[in-house]
Amino acid sequence: MKKLILPMVALLLFSFSTDTLKLTDDDRKLATKHLMETRDHMAKVLKGLTEEQLNFTPEEEAWSISGCVEHLAISENAFGGLIQKTVAAGPNPALKDSLKFKDDQLMGVIVDRSNKVKTAESFEPSGKFGSHEATVKVFMDKREEHINYIKTTEDDLRNRYCNDLPFGTVDGLQVVIFMAGHTERHVKQMEEIMAHKLFPKGK
Repeated sequence: MKKLILPMVALLLFSFSTDTLKLTDDDRKLATKHLMETRDHMAKVLKGLTEEQLNFTPEEEAWSISGCVEHLAISENAFGGLIQKTVAAGPNPALKDSLKFKDDQLMGVIVDRSNKVKTAESFEPSGKFGSHEATVKVFMDKREEHINYIKTTEDDLRNRYCNDLPFGTVDGLQVVIFMAGHTERHVKQMEEIMAHKLFPKGK
């Protein structure tokens, strides 16, 4: 009987431990740093822009700065849903070897604007939040939620996996890193718009 009990106890302990691993302090710091830095970069770029500057489009069918902000606000909410979905799927350590990128590589791939990507229609800016100020607030409020989540969550994000992004498997924390990188990608787009030779001069 003892021979049967010991393996069963070991199996139970293993099952329990794989479902209750917590993020390391380094993981929390890394994700929080990316979320805060990209948020602050966007706030810095937007500061003091006029209505004319916010709505300037460098070419036909291109996004304006305000359009980029709306896209980010829509995306921030969608990423929150993706994180919840990834957590709800439960742990799957067998997928660990399927990860395509390390954290720093993932950030670099997303931020690189030499690779253009067409977004889905549901993520296209359409003025759904009303004013520019309201749109910024939607983004900032949701980003604050995500920062607080990373700081306090007991979810084992490193042992949850997501296949809903366009380049293969990522773990739960990498979904958060992707979200931050996506913000930086479009802040860089805003800076490109501001560097255009016809960009309106400020007051």
